[in-house]
Amino acid sequence: MDIFADGTAAPETEPAGELPEVEAARTLPLAELHLHIEGTLQPELIFELAERNGLALPYSGLEELRALYEFSDLQSFLDLYYANMAVLQTEQDFADMTRAYLARAAAAGVRHAEIMMDPQAHLSRGVSLETCVNGVASALATSVEDFGMSTLLIAAFLRDLSEESALEVLDGLLAINAPIAAVGLDSAEVGNPPAKFERLFAKAREAGLRLTAHAGEEGPASYIIEALDVLGVERIDHGIRCMEDQDLVERLVDERIPLTVCPLSNVRLRAVDTLADHPLPAMLAAGLNVSVNSDDPAYFGGYVDDNFAQLQAVFELSEFDRSRLAANSIHSSFASEERKAELLDELNGG
Repeated sequence: MDIFADGTAAPETEPAGELPEVEAARTLPLAELHLHIEGTLQPELIFELAERNGLALPYSGLEELRALYEFSDLQSFLDLYYANMAVLQTEQDFADMTRAYLARAAAAGVRHAEIMMDPQAHLSRGVSLETCVNGVASALATSVEDFGMSTLLIAAFLRDLSEESALEVLDGLLAINAPIAAVGLDSAEVGNPPAKFERLFAKAREAGLRLTAHAGEEGPASYIIEALDVLGVERIDHGIRCMEDQDLVERLVDERIPLTVCPLSNVRLRAVDTLADHPLPAMLAAGLNVSVNSDDPAYFGGYVDDNFAQLQAVFELSEFDRSRLAANSIHSSFASEERKAELLDELNGG
């Protein structure tokens, strides 16, 4: 049986017939669409890169660093996230970080990954565009051969910086013919509405790039509407606060707008109190096009298989719902139609 092969809205109840055999969440083939490569920087690799680059870290060891991974909100996470980036100095550093993610994601069942990177965060440290882009891209270039995973690179822009800064960086990326497939918008959401970046997204669209943006994580549901109507995005990263606006929910269902939900991230950053409070089951029941992703897995308690495993433990997701989430991720990706068909065939046991 094909699982939503045409990309239509999923029914609220399980259809008749057998679903694909799913042995475990980690083996379910899927696409990961909401992943910040800098957020995959594990503590062990932080220390390894610091030693390689002759940098002194402000932590006595792994235990002290790990103790800092308790966040009160998005900003408390961002402070540590940006501080740890200091160890990324060379193309090899970026390549090693990326390959470590690819290896772990492949074990989690990821067959296609759309990887965000924050070039502004590296430029501000004196690391060139060429260094960070080439380092990540060199690992992605062999991802199919090495890990059986197709990949795309997304340039994410920091919404707490100016649009002028973002436009300058986009110009730089286009000038070096950076292998980016899309642009995104991330970092501190509150007080930085999507409309602030209208010119940036218009320019990216003119350059033939795909468009996505974080909205409705800490920011209100109105930010989701703004991202759709002002920026013209095709996909919303997070989007959980859409549930506060029934008219918006109906629009998102009707238009099949993808929402790349990150449950463990939402809990760790206090967007929801506990996983049991997460709106994912209600979002599925409403027919929303949601997928499960890991966001910044080194900081938020797990990769995509860990997200599925914890969701399963709390909500007892059916095999149907897990397959629906995987199918949603594939349909919502920026992969070619041919690649999507391959992934859906794998999901359906072909």
